[in-house]
Amino acid sequence: MNIPKGSILVVEDMPHIRGLLEATLRFEGYPVESAEDGRQAYEMIKANRPALVISDILMPNMDGFALAYHLRKNEETRSIPIIFLSATYITKEDKDFALSLGAMKFMEKPVDTAEFLLTIGEIIAQGPDSPAREMNEMEFYASYRLRLENKLRQKNQQIARTKRLLSTLPDDQKPAFQTMLADSESHRIQIENELEEIIQSLKDLDG
Repeated sequence: MNIPKGSILVVEDMPHIRGLLEATLRFEGYPVESAEDGRQAYEMIKANRPALVISDILMPNMDGFALAYHLRKNEETRSIPIIFLSATYITKEDKDFALSLGAMKFMEKPVDTAEFLLTIGEIIAQGPDSPAREMNEMEFYASYRLRLENKLRQKNQQIARTKRLLSTLPDDQKPAFQTMLADSESHRIQIENELEEIIQSLKDLDG
């Protein structure tokens, strides 16, 4: 195994997923740090450059897309390799957008552990990434808005379907779907907040 020059930074807002990723990497001997969202990760990266960033996408404060964009804007962080993990942004358009931001790999959750570790080993062996083409702000925010609007439509449809199903189920079958509904509604709020921020950013650029 190649030990990287620097730590692997795991960026994930869900504590149980973050803990699992940390444990998996440490078991293989990798030095690991973690952050709860993109904003915390960005501050950590400015203070101590990691060898690799493994990031969720849907997170509060600053999500994975925004983190990648800000890393690619900064000359000192442009070449840091990024792996995206997501259970929400999984369409071809989502993946294309992630790769256009300079991600080296996009993996869907739940990840296959063997594939995950193999990918990390290959990226670390390869070394720093070639700097991605830098997007201008208008291009980033416009593309990002499309991804958020599409995801919000999907989430609204999922919530409506879950509510319809819940109304037909006996009480003993409802708890699992109630938990699913609560998670979906929480994700919708995050997406709505991010979309509001992006729309305001676009207005500011136009103004």
